[in-house]
Amino acid sequence: MNRGPMASILRSTLTMVLAGGQGERLHPLTRDRAKPAVPFGGIYRIIDFTLSNCLNSNLHRIYVLTQYKSDSLNKHLRLGWNIFHEELDEFIVSVPPQFRGSADWYKGTADAIFQNVYTLQEERPERVLILAGDHIYRMDYGEMLQFHEDNRADLTVAAVEVDRVSAQGFGVMSVDRKYRITDFAEKPADPFPHPERPHRVLVSMGIYVFDTATLVRAISADARKESHHDFGKNIVPELVQSHRVFAYPFEDEEGKPRYWRDVGTLDSLWESNMDLVSSHPIFELDRADWPMRTYLEALPPARTVSGGGGDAGAVLDSMISNGCVINGSRVERSILSPNVRVEAGATVSESVVMDRVTIGRNARVRRAIIDKGVHIPDGYEIGYDAAKDGKKFAVTSKGVVVVPKGMILDHGV
Repeated sequence: MNRGPMASILRSTLTMVLAGGQGERLHPLTRDRAKPAVPFGGIYRIIDFTLSNCLNSNLHRIYVLTQYKSDSLNKHLRLGWNIFHEELDEFIVSVPPQFRGSADWYKGTADAIFQNVYTLQEERPERVLILAGDHIYRMDYGEMLQFHEDNRADLTVAAVEVDRVSAQGFGVMSVDRKYRITDFAEKPADPFPHPERPHRVLVSMGIYVFDTATLVRAISADARKESHHDFGKNIVPELVQSHRVFAYPFEDEEGKPRYWRDVGTLDSLWESNMDLVSSHPIFELDRADWPMRTYLEALPPARTVSGGGGDAGAVLDSMISNGCVINGSRVERSILSPNVRVEAGATVSESVVMDRVTIGRNARVRRAIIDKGVHIPDGYEIGYDAAKDGKKFAVTSKGVVVVPKGMILDHGV
């Protein structure tokens, strides 16, 4: 059992996970599911990384704020995350829009919290940890909470270093030597430089620790005026001018940025999956001291078997989930989700293949994301002819081909 000051901080913190985004830039993967429910890394959903961080940080009082196409997400939470004990004041609860005092859906990140201010009044936590449900990273939130307390902050924003070009897509901040935020802007053309490394920029990770009183006052005032009702665009810039607002640097012991990916686009999702499959992965999933939890269906082990010509299945630098069969075929630098079958003579390279996909004999798949339940016919090719692929599938700016869930393929147009 945790004891001492940190245990007290954790017990008096309420966690709210924003999981209601439409994920338009991830279409067609978000055609039938919310962005946090998109599969990742073979067996996981994107939200598993945020929730696993909570579990490993000993934060067990969690509300997940849902909205669009939440059926898949709610099912996953019920099957994989029904692990807390209500009698010990532990819970993970899915909360759709409550329409308290408003007939609107969530209009922004700040509005989502405002529409659930009743929960804050009931729970009365000393502070609120607000998380995004669509990022891939590993973080001990307890360290951020301790940083917040040590600095007597009203608001703490988790920040990570990126290059100046990448920073243009995020909220960026200017800080002093003690990491107190002196200015904050959302997606500026000319980002503020890092105080010690001018070619680098501190960007917001969309992770916030608020003192509850500060949070309630800020979102209540924001609700009464015209705005985007967004933390990055409205709440944080205003509080910087009047409150103690600090940036928590997400870095290792050597001062280097830790791994964090916003998988809000098809290219970033594909790239983050590829980060997992190399001889020396950039982001490792097999750390015993920080396990990543998910729901696992009862399936037999993956296996490789000889194909029709007697050739054995070959797997190189890949992740193969339970229930998969590699039947005299080749899989290279790819991720296969459960129950994928790759038939004799087929090749799969630099691809993410989701549940219950069958890849036919002598088919070829390269630089692709194949959503659930697709059957790729014998001899079919994906990722080898950009013009041909573009007539049938979504193709990203970096040439990644995306095949929607359950799409029926044939050799015709």
